[in-house]
Amino acid sequence: MLAIFTVRVAPEWERVVILRFGNYQRTAGPGLYFTIPFVDHIALHADQRIMLTGFGAEETLTADLVPINVDAAVFWNVWDPKKACLEVEDYYDSVAMAAQTALRDAIGRKNVADVAMRRVQLDDELKRAIEEKTSTWGVSILFVEIRDIVIPKDLQQSMSAEARAERERDARVVLAEVEQDIAAMLHEAADIYRDDDIAFRLRSMHLLNEGIKEAGSTMVVPSAYVDGFTEEAAREGTRR
Repeated sequence: MLAIFTVRVAPEWERVVILRFGNYQRTAGPGLYFTIPFVDHIALHADQRIMLTGFGAEETLTADLVPINVDAAVFWNVWDPKKACLEVEDYYDSVAMAAQTALRDAIGRKNVADVAMRRVQLDDELKRAIEEKTSTWGVSILFVEIRDIVIPKDLQQSMSAEARAERERDARVVLAEVEQDIAAMLHEAADIYRDDDIAFRLRSMHLLNEGIKEAGSTMVVPSAYVDGFTEEAAREGTRR
């Protein structure tokens, strides 16, 4: 009978907080541990495995007064069983409440577009806010994940139209920059062809040749046209 009341076993993942006459005495486990009947009291069996708690915010107003529903999950574990026992009444429910409060506060400070498109930043912000509260309870927040964001359908259509307009604007800006570069290159080429008549003729022949190759045709060039290059080259050589 004495062994039944004094000898106990704690699993590998469990830590046991023991009070003696109402005062903290020790944290036992894992494995065998002993208690004195009517003297020692087991105040808490703390599970140190990673916990998953789901939480959400329904009909929460963003900074631009849009009601949205957000579902999230927080992964956490108990790193100090003594604090989890002595600093808070129910650490599990307290973590869920702290997470929900932090989520509502974070949504209230952001526009709906920021909430929808910057989930990673929101996850990090929630992790810091929750951990700031739970660290004194012996609870460590591992990470937070936003699972779902529900936005009113009429607002979804407006955001989709705005995104399309933004993409079209960016495409037109890129096209205008390309046209500007092409115009600058054409202007430079025009200056070269204006000062060099042979270069202009060669470019004309090259374009003509490309057109013929694509069409699969043959062109006969008059000898007088070819002689023009020879005469022009001879005059250039004489001047030099």
